[in-house]
Amino acid sequence: MRIFKIFCVAFLLSALLSGCRKQAEELTFTIRNENGMCATFTSYGARMLRLEVPAKDGTLKNVVWGCADPAAARADMDYRQPIVGRYGNRIANGRFELDGFTYQLSQNEGENHLHGGKGGFDKHEWTLQPLADNVLLMTRVSPDGEEGYPGNLEISVLCTLTDNNELVLQYSAVTDQPTILNPTLHAWFNLHGDGEGLTTSHILKINADCYTPVDAGLIPTGEIAPVEGTSFDFRAGKPVTPEFDHNFVLRGSPEPALELWEPATGILMKVYTDQPGLQMYSGKPDRGLVLETQHFPDSPNHADFPSTLLRPGENYTQTTIYHFEIL
Repeated sequence: MRIFKIFCVAFLLSALLSGCRKQAEELTFTIRNENGMCATFTSYGARMLRLEVPAKDGTLKNVVWGCADPAAARADMDYRQPIVGRYGNRIANGRFELDGFTYQLSQNEGENHLHGGKGGFDKHEWTLQPLADNVLLMTRVSPDGEEGYPGNLEISVLCTLTDNNELVLQYSAVTDQPTILNPTLHAWFNLHGDGEGLTTSHILKINADCYTPVDAGLIPTGEIAPVEGTSFDFRAGKPVTPEFDHNFVLRGSPEPALELWEPATGILMKVYTDQPGLQMYSGKPDRGLVLETQHFPDSPNHADFPSTLLRPGENYTQTTIYHFEIL
């Protein structure tokens, strides 16, 4: 009888694990447009596993440093294409004040809070719902107190692939308590194709006249400095060197926030956004170039920076468009 019970338990556990594996497989979705461009997402971290776009030789190139599958996504420590938050980028000492209260967030980069903390958006399951062949809706509820943030937050990201070879991300969020919010896609781009070349050959143009200098901990000093005459001047376009982890102050005009071009593949990416800042990290040219549209780092602790405050009754929105073409 005991052996029979053990067998039954083993059978049930096997069936349960099999169901879990099947469910994990089902939580990966690919959206496509009529030109063959496609983007694959998984529910863990609302993470984009692949983004395939046409190159000048007629092939499709995966232009992000992605994860092979959902299991690799769970093991990822480099923020490879998740939606990060609640606050993308850094908050000094993991602390901010709001309406007379001081909130202490988790500290996961020395004394600082980075990309939502130890258990940010990238470490949670999202609900993925395909709405059409080219449209995917990703949603989750971040509970009050998660990583130290106040308020229950409902967030959604609508992903659309247009036939103009654009990946459009439309964010929306509401809260039941005053809180701060700065989500973004933490994307590593390599226009050679994943693992096929160094990003130091890319030509980058950033439409920013200023940037925010940082201290030794990569926290903004509060100054907004001109790029004129410095290595931060990408207004005319130039190759990218592996020395940047900085926020650029975007002009906020209808022009693209940035243009990134790789001569070898002919792939040109233009990014349009309604966000005031662009964080660029170029320290791993063999992996990709990180380009995050967002508010400035440590904004809650700098009154002169654009606000990231979200109150009950308000609707947070953000739109970023990744447009691809061939030159």
